Amino acid sequence: MVSPVVSQICLANVLVDGGSTLDIIFANTLESMGYNMTSLVPSDQAFYGIIPGAGSTPIGQATLPVTFGTRDNYCTKYVNFEVAEFETSYHAILGRTSLAKFMAIPNRMYLLLKMPAPKGVLSIYGDLQTSYACEAKNIELSDTLERSRNSVLVAQVAKNLPTDQQQIPAKESTFESQLAPAVATKTIVLRDDEPHKTAVIGASLDSA
Repeated sequence: MVSPVVSQICLANVLVDGGSTLDIIFANTLESMGYNMTSLVPSDQAFYGIIPGAGSTPIGQATLPVTFGTRDNYCTKYVNFEVAEFETSYHAILGRTSLAKFMAIPNRMYLLLKMPAPKGVLSIYGDLQTSYACEAKNIELSDTLERSRNSVLVAQVAKNLPTDQQQIPAKESTFESQLAPAVATKTIVLRDDEPHKTAVIGASLDSA
């Protein structure tokens, strides 16, 4: 997790994902930045894996300047972002394309990103606590999305059921089930020389 400056605005929660081939920024991030959404370039490149089990088609593309470093030593590159409309805990995601542009080398064990700059190598450190908080929120969002999707599927199946199958059967109360047990007991005598024995027979009260 890094905090680059994008279009002169510092974004605190930007994920560096070396396994992704796309650079993604989210629509609510752009809106918060005051970006003119009508200037997006059309895009139809679907992607998966941001939210487990969910896919998305970008609403467009935006090319924005991304800057790492300090006022004295910094590196700026223009990144072509796919704009996603769904919600996550991240402001943006930088993939392999951005890493190649910045000639950056990530070290995930130390949450460290290194890249060349005019006055020496830049060392960008991530924040473990922020990374954990974002990941926990993403898991929560994924669970919420899954429950919502399941509710929609159940509603669609119920809508297609015949009318006579849409009624929920009445549940027999505990009191009534105690008054009318499924089986009954009878006392039977086997022989005159043996004591009385009680046996359970598989007959209902109506047939007993």
